[in-house]
Amino acid sequence: MKKLVASFVLFFFTCITFAQYGYRDSNRIGITVGVNQFTLNTNNFQTKPDLGWNAGLSVRGNFYDNWDMVYSIQFSENNFLVQTNNVGFGHKDVNYKLPSAQISLQLSFVLVENVLSVEFGPIVQINGKFKIKPEEENNVISGTTLLAKDIVDISKFNFYPTVGLTAGVKHFRFNVSYQYGVNNMLGNLNSKNLGYDFKGNPGILNGNILLYL
Repeated sequence: MKKLVASFVLFFFTCITFAQYGYRDSNRIGITVGVNQFTLNTNNFQTKPDLGWNAGLSVRGNFYDNWDMVYSIQFSENNFLVQTNNVGFGHKDVNYKLPSAQISLQLSFVLVENVLSVEFGPIVQINGKFKIKPEEENNVISGTTLLAKDIVDISKFNFYPTVGLTAGVKHFRFNVSYQYGVNNMLGNLNSKNLGYDFKGNPGILNGNILLYL
């Protein structure tokens, strides 16, 4: 995963170089921090969304007329809950954490210059395994014969079509976006001979603050 993240960073800074070529006033580098709500949409077990965090960098550059191009790289920790049976304690929601890195290239239609815009475009994500607490690894996932630790080794790549809205002032803006993963995030589990046909698609709601330098 470290090599893939390094490749993401190299690609991102290459994008910055091209964005700054032919510099105009609206070309800006931004620092991003925020929160996300991650939902794993699956019929294999019961899940609940939970909150995580985002941090990253972005570059907004002129493209054509009222259109900007936005390049960004974002590192996140996503969280969601899975209902399990804890012997002697009844049902217990186990927290699954997902460290991830995303790189995006989005078109932005400027409604009001430096104030309001709508963005859409593709995002590519790489991630590691789900992480859970060691003491919860042997909890049985409700409605299945699976242990909590059985479903951590997920697919490492996902593709998200994304739409969002950015509003604020020239140097300080808020962004809200929604991403839906079109790849089967649980697809890698189907090679583990666990006895289930796994399918799960993530949905991520982001709320970020952007500080443009």
